[in-house]
Amino acid sequence: MSTHHGPVVIKPICEVAKYQRNLIPANIPETYALKPMFKSIADESSIRNGIVAFRDFLYLFCDLLISDGQLYANPPKKPTSMADYPFLFNITNLLVDMGYHGKLSDCGTLLIIIQLPVCTASIDENGKKVQPKISAKKALECLRFLSLCGFEFNGIDLDARTFSISPMQQIEVFYPDNPLLLAGLKALSIADMELRKGRRYWNDNNLLRCDYRLLKAEDSDMRDVIIDFLHPLPENVREFALLLHQRYTDMGLTCINTRLGLVSFAYANIKKSGRSTPERDIYSKRIWEFSYLIKDGYCLFVRPKKTEKYADVIKSFDSSLQDKIAQGYGCDRKRNEPCQHGCQGIRIPLDESLLKAGKDIKIWLDNEVLVS
Repeated sequence: MSTHHGPVVIKPICEVAKYQRNLIPANIPETYALKPMFKSIADESSIRNGIVAFRDFLYLFCDLLISDGQLYANPPKKPTSMADYPFLFNITNLLVDMGYHGKLSDCGTLLIIIQLPVCTASIDENGKKVQPKISAKKALECLRFLSLCGFEFNGIDLDARTFSISPMQQIEVFYPDNPLLLAGLKALSIADMELRKGRRYWNDNNLLRCDYRLLKAEDSDMRDVIIDFLHPLPENVREFALLLHQRYTDMGLTCINTRLGLVSFAYANIKKSGRSTPERDIYSKRIWEFSYLIKDGYCLFVRPKKTEKYADVIKSFDSSLQDKIAQGYGCDRKRNEPCQHGCQGIRIPLDESLLKAGKDIKIWLDNEVLVS
């Protein structure tokens, strides 16, 4: 059996930025209660408005990458994914460090930075010196790019050839266009470091998604989350996707929003019990899911298990859908092919073609729920 994933063909930075831009929430509510842990940062209104300001900064950030990203972000020699741009990981982790370790001034117009661990050498438990995660050169590149997006820095010479933070050195961070952004950045950074489910990895860009929902005192309604997820799609496609969500949650399926390497809403028929089922177990039992991937875009993935039990029903479907079901899904490597994540399911793009097969897809999913 083949064990390789095949060569990675990295996407241009403009396409990665477009992908990232679609993950930014389009509709952030004006009012919502925050978890008590954020009250020490600023008043709730300032934090909420600061999150909106950070969202607007992210639009500017992505737009600049879309137009001129090739001038700033270069892929590694051996990329591990289609979106493997170290520049994005560096700038994300630098922003998190600034927000998490920075102290917001009393007037709220600047962040005072006296440490940036990602840019500082450290000593491990064996007494060995560990180099910074972001080199001085790369840190300066990130700070220069942030300055193009509206940030200003006192205590750093952006024209210098090197960059370091010495003991007792102080850096002041400003965002003149909307100083409330700094409170939003600090709150989002704390949430990113302390409130995320699962482990926080170096090479993810969760902060760039402006996930304000982590800060909310109450859980968000799943329907509202899906509406935000679908916002870049045509209205008729969004409506059909929401219809599927409502139809199958009404039928008793459990829906989870998972970030296991992707942005996904998975639907599983979980037998009710007194114990809660771990998210990973729910995902492994999914019947279908909505997914947004840099490779495939917005898709519906279906993982049929027992098509032989309703084979006569399938014969009534459109021929193209019949062909997809007949081809099935599974591990590409078992077919001696490079891994293309075929185990995720039968892929159907979330576009106008989905609507043409809409009736058949509902019947298909209905039958899968009945036999699951």
